[in-house]
Amino acid sequence: MAISSRFLVFTDLHMTVTPRAGCPDPESRLRAGLAHALASVPDAAAILLTGDLTHWGDEASYRKLKPLLDDLPIPVVPMLGNHDDRAVFRSVFPDAPADPNGFVQQVRTIGSYRLVTLDTLLLRGEGEARSHAGELCARRMAWLDAALSEAGDMPCILALHHPPHRTGFEAMDSIMLRGGEAFHDLIERHGNVRYLLCGHIHRTISGVHRATPWTVFKSTVGQMPLLFGGMDTSVENDDPPAFGIVILSDDGILVHTEDFSVT
Repeated sequence: MAISSRFLVFTDLHMTVTPRAGCPDPESRLRAGLAHALASVPDAAAILLTGDLTHWGDEASYRKLKPLLDDLPIPVVPMLGNHDDRAVFRSVFPDAPADPNGFVQQVRTIGSYRLVTLDTLLLRGEGEARSHAGELCARRMAWLDAALSEAGDMPCILALHHPPHRTGFEAMDSIMLRGGEAFHDLIERHGNVRYLLCGHIHRTISGVHRATPWTVFKSTVGQMPLLFGGMDTSVENDDPPAFGIVILSDDGILVHTEDFSVT
């Protein structure tokens, strides 16, 4: 197998200024995970962060996160999740790529693949109650359509915080990506999407939906216990945190997950 490139995946960092009561310290978890990842995969081309960078979406938490990412020796590709705030993120990370409509999404070539990252943070109207579900509005779907058209025959990997299909957890599936089948219709029409990378669930899960393989990764903080039923989306345990390693080759795509310890 001729490896063309590798990149790392971290998700659901849930950074806070101080640890939430009864929860792990997100800063020490992230520092330990990054150190382990960079030592294990020193030739990684990038670090993909698939959303929920902070827990509250507040400026202080983004400012606490920023120096941890600025000091890394390889490019960081940030994404947003349902716990993030788009405007606040962009004020603290003004150089982070965004599309013409201000959504935090980009296209990056890694090896012989196109990595397309999507912003699935729900837009809220004035006075509208917050939802933790995800969306790709018409403008974001049009941007994705254009990105896949531009890629042509080049194989693509799509990264999005919210899985666009069911994962088997009743609670989390109630706040997955809205309009997931329309998303799958679009990528099926293009025929160049080889893999989907997601976060949101805080658990390692893999599957295939409409012939497209996908993987969900563990969080760097709390993990989703094996509770298929029930509607509590906040339940979590302190199973070991992990990060992902995506290996690209002429033969295809390999996805590994690596647990790490925190001393």
